[in-house]
Amino acid sequence: MNNHSYERDDTMDNTFEFTVNNLDCAHCGAKIEALISDMQTVESAVLNFPLKKLTVTGDIDEDTIMLMNELAKAIEPDVEIVRMERKAETHEHTHEHEHGESLRTELILLAVGIVIFISAILTGKFGLPLFISLACYIISYFILGKDVLVSCFKNIKSKNFFDENTLMTVATIGAFALGEYSEAVGVMLFFKIGELFEDYAVAKSRKAITDVSALKVTEADVLINGEFKRVSSDTIKKGDILRIKAGERIAADGIVENGESKIDTSAVNGEPVPVIIRKGDSVMSGCINLSEVFTMKATAAADESMLSKIARAVENASAEKPEIDKFITRFSKIYTPVVLAIAFLTALIGTLVTHDFQKWIYSALTFLVISCPCALVLSVPLAYFSGIGAASKLGILFKGGNAIEALAKVKAFIFDKTGTLTNGTFSVTEIKSFGTMSENELLEICGSCEQSSTHPVAESIVSYCKDIKLNNPEKLTEIAGHGISAVLGGKNILCGNERLMKENNLTFPQADNIAGTPVYIAVDGKVEGIIIVSDTVKNSSSDTVKQLKNMGLYTSMLTGDKPSNAEIIGNQLGIDYVKGGLLPDEKLKEINNIRKNKGAVMFTGDGINDAPVLAGADVGGAMHTGADLALEAADAVFMNSEPESVVKAKKIADTTLRISYENIIFALAVKLIVLILGMSGHPDMWLAVFADSGTAMLLILNSIRVLNIKKYK
Repeated sequence: MNNHSYERDDTMDNTFEFTVNNLDCAHCGAKIEALISDMQTVESAVLNFPLKKLTVTGDIDEDTIMLMNELAKAIEPDVEIVRMERKAETHEHTHEHEHGESLRTELILLAVGIVIFISAILTGKFGLPLFISLACYIISYFILGKDVLVSCFKNIKSKNFFDENTLMTVATIGAFALGEYSEAVGVMLFFKIGELFEDYAVAKSRKAITDVSALKVTEADVLINGEFKRVSSDTIKKGDILRIKAGERIAADGIVENGESKIDTSAVNGEPVPVIIRKGDSVMSGCINLSEVFTMKATAAADESMLSKIARAVENASAEKPEIDKFITRFSKIYTPVVLAIAFLTALIGTLVTHDFQKWIYSALTFLVISCPCALVLSVPLAYFSGIGAASKLGILFKGGNAIEALAKVKAFIFDKTGTLTNGTFSVTEIKSFGTMSENELLEICGSCEQSSTHPVAESIVSYCKDIKLNNPEKLTEIAGHGISAVLGGKNILCGNERLMKENNLTFPQADNIAGTPVYIAVDGKVEGIIIVSDTVKNSSSDTVKQLKNMGLYTSMLTGDKPSNAEIIGNQLGIDYVKGGLLPDEKLKEINNIRKNKGAVMFTGDGINDAPVLAGADVGGAMHTGADLALEAADAVFMNSEPESVVKAKKIADTTLRISYENIIFALAVKLIVLILGMSGHPDMWLAVFADSGTAMLLILNSIRVLNIKKYK
């Protein structure tokens, strides 16, 4: 056996990816997936119909691929399974151009077929000879039904009789035989229109997914031997120095080395407001430099950049099927044979009882027209596919349709505090003088003493003093866990916590009910004031909690921070239940209690210690700025790290699930009505056409409503 090196999933050594060419039927795609999954050397197979991508896990070699193609061709003769190759940008443009040309040809043929079809109807109305009308019907039938008839012929050769093309062919030829010419051509016309709508919807939904990949930069200016040279972005390595010109898209993740500019981050995290960047700031690949030239040091190779991870995550997510999609696939295997059996029995029993052969054969033909479950098989996964695409445009990465389905059922939203509802960085939030000193004097003294310390609290105070002139103490001692003792301007200074003050027998007002860390300032034995340093609440936290509660959802905050800080932040945001001082296993216990009382839960956090909690929740959400372990454990990742993304994700999930149920109920209801009418002796092929192609068009258009991101903002 000749083993080839195929495009592999990065996470599994025996997982391979293939492109499925010439696949036009979602129902046929489901059959092909099932057949390949049952192969002896295949562990699992997932066929992503909108992306025409097949992911196979198992012992894959040339013989296996040949067999996969044989199985696929038995279902749809023109299908070809080939190894997936990284496509150049120019090839993508060529493919889009060819697709556009093909669509124009199809539209022209559709228009010609409609004109001749209308002519056939009019010739009959005006009393022209029957052969003219019949000729027009036959010509329009072959123009509109060419693809169906060709596929039917190939299906018969491959002994695949229960394909939608075969069913349509039998039904329309039967209608011609019964003299129902307009119905026969009408079936082909609406089937053709339905296919064009399907192509449009799939292309629109696919674009929402592949737009992320289109953000990849092909070339970049990299510093080589002392000068910047234009090279392929694929060659960028960690540590390389890149020059980003105005108007250029950033090729890799990195840190600004030199310069200051504004960047547009909307393509990555959905945020419309440009961000100012300076030396030391982090930048992500995919963002656009809006103003000045700057240089940056790459912190990852291009193929390991955030943009590449996003593209892979979004594409892989579209292959993860929710339970409702799996149900529809199983249901379709039963549905078509049952409808065919009903059609046969209707024709047989109806004819035997009433002896009206023509009426009951016509009734059976209407059953054949509505027997294909393509509307359901495509519209439900298309809704989830669109949901993943819409979310990615808002900087929300779902790791599969199953995550969207689970989130739609969530009743309680639980948040970590630090880095999730708060910014996770210390900042001066309050300055209070106990005597005659001004706030600036307190800051000058404390900042001067703290500027040599690396403690986060000290750094936040020094940062806050950027517009104040600081002096160097004549003497300074840092006391671990307490603060600083110094001599500044000939005065004895103490800057630190309550313990430092008490150990020096100093009296001071108690700082009660504060959300933060108090730093007392004493000068020559007298406490002059206090500076409160705390973690600030994110801009959207309050509105996020309010929106969730307005949606009738329960909110909670579970944190490892001290209970007093947790209570203050919780009360400030209006959260229903708050508990602090928790270890990860204690958070899990709290989550289980909330799940018992309120229903399915989503936990959103960002720390390493949040990973087991994220995995233990029904849905885990992680902030992009969080630890890698948290990102791996989460079902959804929020690229802008704002809690408002949780609300947007919930709205997308609710909309997606609702539309899926709408599609299922509407499709089955319409088909059931037509079946009942047919069985009761009132068949109508035009109604059957609507029940199949018309319903498919409506459901597909309904599915892509999920892509309207304006309603989630």
